Amino acid sequence: MLPDPAAADADAAPQQAAAGEAVTEQVADLAVAEGADPAKPKKERKPKPVKEKKEKPAQGGGKDLKKETQLGLSSKKADDFSKWYSDVVVASELISYYDVSGCYILRPWAFSMWEVVQRWFDDSIKKLGVQNAYFPMFITEDVLNTEKDHVEGFAPEVAWVTRAGNSEMDKPIAIRPTSETVMYPYYAQWIRSHRDLPLRLNQWTNVVRWEFKYPTPFIRSREFLWQEGHTAFATQAEADTEVRQILDFYAGVYQDLLAVPVTQGRKSDKEKFAGALYTTTVEVSKPETGAAMALCRAKLG
Repeated sequence: MLPDPAAADADAAPQQAAAGEAVTEQVADLAVAEGADPAKPKKERKPKPVKEKKEKPAQGGGKDLKKETQLGLSSKKADDFSKWYSDVVVASELISYYDVSGCYILRPWAFSMWEVVQRWFDDSIKKLGVQNAYFPMFITEDVLNTEKDHVEGFAPEVAWVTRAGNSEMDKPIAIRPTSETVMYPYYAQWIRSHRDLPLRLNQWTNVVRWEFKYPTPFIRSREFLWQEGHTAFATQAEADTEVRQILDFYAGVYQDLLAVPVTQGRKSDKEKFAGALYTTTVEVSKPETGAAMALCRAKLG
């Protein structure tokens, strides 16, 4: 005889109910042991809001800037012209600062610009019959003092060599602030009559002027490269003509090569070159700081 399924289910129901109550009690005891409140339902965690990623605008022709280039200027021209100018000449790799104040390293970009100016000007003056020469940079004190009117204007700027190795020199030697006192004693030897005129010489060299306190690259430095032309004529009219011609060449350097407008003029007696009859000048205008003398040509006599 087969067992009755309904009777089996009826007999099993009380046992299943008892087992279910035992499991519930065990779960409740476990929750109390862990510090949970079995009467309170578990709170659901709210999802964190998703933050939107801000994208920087594209730079450099539409490409994203992947790393910092350090090419930006730290100062604005309108706020601090001096700092802005210093940033420009360094960031553009024109100069590097040297450990002697007022002296700068001219990097290839800067020196190549100087070479362009040098070639242009050298070609121009050679068409007038000017020849290049070179005179020493050292001047004895006796020679420097032969042109007292001339030296007076440069006296505060003259740098002197007073030691050679471990020994004091008997007589100090000046480093040229300009070359008139070096060149003119030899002009007197070379020019013996009118047949030796005109004498037109130019030299590409460096000079040292040490007096000032606030040097600025390319504008005011203690050592700088330049050209100085020294010519002699039989008449004043010839000398005056050449002064004007060279002044036009100076203006051409700025206007034709550098695209910088200039004003040509003549210095007052107070401003003229020491020992000169008169001094002509090429002036440039700097909006932030005013006018500045760019180049000059003096007639000494």
